[in-house]
Amino acid sequence: MAIFSSKLVLSCIVLRFLFPEPAASTGIDHCEGTLYPELCVSTLSAIPDIQTKSLPDVICATIKASETAVNAAAENCSIYLRHHSYALDGRQRYAITDCLDLFSQTVNQLVAAWSRLSSGNASSRVEDVRTMLSAAITNQYTCLDGFAYVGHDGGYRQVIEGRIYHVSHMISNSLAMVRKIPRRVPRRREALEGYGAVDAASGFPEWVSPKDRRLLQTETRVDLVVAKDGNGDFTTVSEAVAAAPTNSMERFVIYVKAGTYLENVEVPMSKTNLMLMGDGIGKTVIKARRNVVDGWTTFRSATVAVVGDGFLMRDVTVENSAGPRKHQAVALRVGADLSAFHRCSFVGYQDTLYVHTLRQFFYDCDVYGTVDFIFGNAAVVLQKCRLYARRPLPGQKNTFTAQGRADPNQNTGISIHRCQVTAASSLVPVQSSFRTYLGRPWMEYSRTVFMQSFLGRLIEPAGWLEWDGSFALSTLFYGEYMNSGPGADTTGRVTWPGYRVINSSTEASAFTVESFINGDQWLTSVPFIPGLAH
Repeated sequence: MAIFSSKLVLSCIVLRFLFPEPAASTGIDHCEGTLYPELCVSTLSAIPDIQTKSLPDVICATIKASETAVNAAAENCSIYLRHHSYALDGRQRYAITDCLDLFSQTVNQLVAAWSRLSSGNASSRVEDVRTMLSAAITNQYTCLDGFAYVGHDGGYRQVIEGRIYHVSHMISNSLAMVRKIPRRVPRRREALEGYGAVDAASGFPEWVSPKDRRLLQTETRVDLVVAKDGNGDFTTVSEAVAAAPTNSMERFVIYVKAGTYLENVEVPMSKTNLMLMGDGIGKTVIKARRNVVDGWTTFRSATVAVVGDGFLMRDVTVENSAGPRKHQAVALRVGADLSAFHRCSFVGYQDTLYVHTLRQFFYDCDVYGTVDFIFGNAAVVLQKCRLYARRPLPGQKNTFTAQGRADPNQNTGISIHRCQVTAASSLVPVQSSFRTYLGRPWMEYSRTVFMQSFLGRLIEPAGWLEWDGSFALSTLFYGEYMNSGPGADTTGRVTWPGYRVINSSTEASAFTVESFINGDQWLTSVPFIPGLAH
């Protein structure tokens, strides 16, 4: 398990120079507004000379305490796996392995948060820090989700869940304190609406790197080629990913020729700025069939799983072919910051697209599924995509989204902007036999908006579905703004306290590419519309 480097200690020192004015208090006022104030006070009471420290100094100390708790949880997992492996079935072993991977990601995200806080312009990096801490919280709940099918006693979950909640609550308190740092919005960079390889060939904004300009200007420049017939560098996508450089600061392009690749592909944290480029939807296909019925965790079931930051995918179909009777079976899972997908298709039934954490963008993509088929707790915008509800199992209800925001301070949610929300061909002839909803609240502060999209006749008049009784109905945020189509009539919508018809363009603008994921700051190789469509 990775631990914090000396970089964090230096960060604390740097912050003292960046924010030299001490807080005129015992530090307890920093706990105002946190969700777990008793834990906050307890954590701050262990900080020496807290009355002399600035708010960033205090956050430095709380994140260090969170790191210690993460390492303790990881060590507990490792020891249990070593000494009880003989008694664990495959499902529990997968769940514990998931937790170890997620702890590693958590440490990486805490380090990233520190790096941004200590950069000298912390006020302009507040959203980056919130993104990292939001993901770190989500990782803890994902760890526990892996034990959902291990039996009535929960197995090892009973041993570890106290530590997991402790970690989550500590990071939550840090996140709440970060929101008190004044936020300075970076100057908006020029954005070209709808630009791509063709549209941008005649000119680029100054912030598009020379290498990305070359990538946009040509369809042929690649670093590795994958071809099933052997007419390339590799015959599998996984081999090419493994051969890509680690921790790359520059774009590395893998061209996957037309064909169906029967494999599970994982892009780890170390494979940064990687691009998978195919020959088109339905031509380049990556397909596998892991699922929870056959013993996998939902997290581990993904046909393609991406964790390396700066990932791009274009002209590829990713499918989980397990079928509806295998229940949770993910096609694509993404926990990579600043990742984008263009002209891709994601095919499955339940839990097709797992937008797990961090900032993501999908443009001109197809998503097929039935139950909760776009789910997770990233900050994600799907724009100009086509979302298709398929025929579910008898007795099932279709839900397009299940957003997993567990903390009100997380800057996460699902934004569906200028998309087509319709029935797939398998559902059309039996559409009247099944109920289909825009979404349901997976976690207490679930947040989802549908904006300027076409909603087909398949959408139930109520629009949204409960998860379990009154759970989250007062704390969720579900909104609809200027949608069209036969399913867009809001007169019969749910009357939950957390649901609203958005009438203000200012409120709706908060969920656009430029505001919700700051996409105009980092999207360079895919088209996008920065604000609301007019």
